[in-house]
Amino acid sequence: MLVGYSSSSEEEEDSLVPEQWDKATHETVMKANQQESGARGPRRPGESDEVPSPGRHARLPVPGSVLDMFKGSEEEALPDPSRHGGRMRSFGHERGNWATYVYLPYSPDESFLELVEVLARAAQGHGVVLKRADEFHISLSQTVVLRHHWIDPFVLSLKKELANCQKFMCVADRVNVYTNQEKSRTFLGVEVSAGHPQLLEVVRAIDRTLQEFRLSTFYQKPSFHVSLAWCVGDYTETLRGMCCQELQTILDKYEDGAFQLTVPCEDIRCKSGNKVFSFPLR
Repeated sequence: MLVGYSSSSEEEEDSLVPEQWDKATHETVMKANQQESGARGPRRPGESDEVPSPGRHARLPVPGSVLDMFKGSEEEALPDPSRHGGRMRSFGHERGNWATYVYLPYSPDESFLELVEVLARAAQGHGVVLKRADEFHISLSQTVVLRHHWIDPFVLSLKKELANCQKFMCVADRVNVYTNQEKSRTFLGVEVSAGHPQLLEVVRAIDRTLQEFRLSTFYQKPSFHVSLAWCVGDYTETLRGMCCQELQTILDKYEDGAFQLTVPCEDIRCKSGNKVFSFPLR
């Protein structure tokens, strides 16, 4: 036996007429619905007291707990400086963008770390509280933004450009004060006095890769330095002058004048997000 079905069961249900739904039944349902509405309390916006006909599917309201799951999901997360010692991003975070910079690493010994603490205490005497840097290096590029799919070709280009750079040594022994471009942080550093020409040669190689990817190159007249400590805010005026002279004297006399910050330039590093790439020099 062949049975014919409607193309849409929902349309069929919508066309049904409740012939057996007499007046008494209607009044009973209306009364029950009013009691239920009273038990639920005041209606929410958009909610209706209309009684669905028995032949139709009633749409249930979405629970508030489910709606709350998506509340504010499209809002951009605001940076929280308290989670990073008061530091703010130089540019907003965006998924797929990787903060990237190139540098020459320096591995400190105990004597160097003790010197940083001595200098920080001296600066505190002038009202500036400095925090020791998490790591020590000489910057060879500005911080730029790479899309994730650019990282591998960017690294390959750096490897090619740095292939002919040779190892060398540089010395940093001049106290100086720096700020970031936004002047939201101040840095105490020691400036390179020997090895400047060789560092410029490395920077030119790095700049060629940056230009290839249409990114900002390094400063025209860079002051190569190792940042020792930092603080939030612009304290250049406070640290320069008498304070800077005092810090230079401490550096010159440290360990009876025998201390010298010598940085071996043996490999260049590139950090992109949480990835670090190394490029050994010849």
